[in-house]
This record gives sequence, C-alpha cells and structure tokens, in this order.
Amino acid sequence: MTVSVPDTPARPRVLSGMQPTDALHLGNYLGALRQWVARQDEQDALFCVVDLHVLTVPEAIDPHLLRHRSRAVAALYFACGLDPERNVVFVQSHVPEHAECSWLLTCTTPLGWLYRMTQFKSKSEGRESVGTGLLTYPVLQAADILLYDTDEVPVGEDQVQHVELTRDIATRFNRLFGDTFVLPKAVIPTAGARIMGMDDPTVKMSKSIMAERPGHGIGLLDSPNVLKKTIMSAVTDSEREFRSEHASPGVRNLLVILQALTAEPMPEIEARFAGRGYGDLKKAVLEAVTETVTPIRERFDALMGDPAELDAILARGAAAARERAAATLARVKAALGVGT
Repeated sequence: MTVSVPDTPARPRVLSGMQPTDALHLGNYLGALRQWVARQDEQDALFCVVDLHVLTVPEAIDPHLLRHRSRAVAALYFACGLDPERNVVFVQSHVPEHAECSWLLTCTTPLGWLYRMTQFKSKSEGRESVGTGLLTYPVLQAADILLYDTDEVPVGEDQVQHVELTRDIATRFNRLFGDTFVLPKAVIPTAGARIMGMDDPTVKMSKSIMAERPGHGIGLLDSPNVLKKTIMSAVTDSEREFRSEHASPGVRNLLVILQALTAEPMPEIEARFAGRGYGDLKKAVLEAVTETVTPIRERFDALMGDPAELDAILARGAAAARERAAATLARVKAALGVGT
C-alpha cells in the first residue's frame, strides 16, 4: 500500500536588518533580535547589516568607525543567537547587487512618490540642503527587499510606508516590463515589550539618544558598572514605595523590562513588590538584565576577538546572498534590455 505524504508548506522568505549606527540596546533585543532568534526555524530568513543606508548623511561618516560597527552589529546578531548555518547573515555593501538594483529601480520610480515619504519630510525639515541619498534611500530599501523575492518584511508601524512604497515600485515595474518581482507584505510583529528611556520614560529607548545622553539606554555591551549605574539611576517618581495602581511611567517601564526578561506574569511581579521601595525593584531589574546581557557580551567578545573567523562567516553569508540576488538582478536586467 502506498502512503501519501502531505507536502511540507514552504517557509516564508523573510528579510530583516539594522543600521550599524550605534550600540544596540535592550529595546533592540526585546523588540527584534530575540524574535528573530525564536523564529529562525520557521522561516527562510536573511538578516542584513544595512551599512549603505548610513551613507545618506555623508557629513557624519567616519569610515573606520562604520566598518567596525558593521562587523560589530553582525557579531551581535550571532551573539544573540542567530545561527549562520540556518540563516543568511551578511553586510549589505558586501553584495553589490543591492546598489545596482537600486539604480535600476530609481530610474522607474516617480519622484513624487519619494517626496511624500514621511521620514524624508521629517529629516529634511529645516535644513538648507540635504543629500540626494536621503531622498532616494527608500528605493535602496526596496531593492534590499525585492532582490530576495521576499514574502514578508517584519517592521514597526513607522516603517509600513516603506514596504508599501516597495510594493508600488514593484507593481509599476511589473506593469511596465512584465512580471519580475514578488510583491512583499509588511508584517507587524506581535506586540512585544516597548522599552522606554531610563532617564526619560516618555520616549522610546533610542540608539541616537544614547549617543548623546549616558544613562538613557541599556546597551547590550555595557559593562556591569555601567549597567548598575544606568538602572539604579532610572527615573521613577517621588513616592517611597511601589503601588501598582499609581505606578508612574518610569516605574511601569521597569516592570515591563522585568516581565519581558523573566516571563513572570505581571500580576505576580506587582504583588511581589507591593509596598516595597523602588530600590528593590531596580535591583531585580539589574539582576535580570545582567543575566541576559552577560552571555551576549561574552559571545560578542569571542567573535570580535577572532576577526578571521567572523570575516569568514560574513563572507559565506554574502556569497549565499549574492547567489540569490544575482538571479533576481538578471531577471530585472533582462526585462529592461540591459546587461548580457
């Protein structure tokens, strides 16, 4: 008797990435990195360090620092648990197809579409002059996505517009030159912990603010002394003891961090600290953060301490990415009638 075996559903092709702009923080870990690691067996994933996007503000470029940060962010991906054997992890500039595809798409993208992008409006406001890259980088982002026949792009709500533009660019190209691109969809991950600033719990923890204000964020590579200073100095309120019904934004932020790191139900955390001073809550948060980031920092140090091995891993990732990107780029160039 022949037994039919049902087909295994294809895993969705997913692309995610981060800019190598400053040290990654606890919010990056809880909001993205930890979720990437948890789902790495459920999807066909590519993870990119998008260093070309940093070039949109050339006045701020330090070439040596950018190269270091690109490698460091990749090392953090691995230190947080991404397996290079199960995922394609690479640095964007190591795959030249991104830049070439971006130019081809720029030539088919209406200028008006770029002028209406929210981030261009906000970043160019009040400036006498801006670089062309600040206007056109959404096309590069579209190339990043479309080169890999991406099905899903996990993004926050503020990035949905960029995925919608990518779909518009792909749809226009397909209409003009024939079916070439897969249309991706934006996927907003299940709401996770929203980590706020330790010095100002009314704003989201930010890499850019961390660069200006020590004590704002909890860096994944912070030393034990820095972690202690940051967390024990976190803003709370003028009360002397914790009461859940009157928890301020700063206190609530500490509770959210503790719950996210320990998975302890929030009602149990609130009951445990009821009537106790904020110092006890901060010590518990410090312990949970330390237990989380210490092994990450140790794995990161080991990776950065063996540059040849790290570079070899990234070279293999870039080669795998180029194999996929080259196939897509060949379709694009054939559709346009350029190349060989």
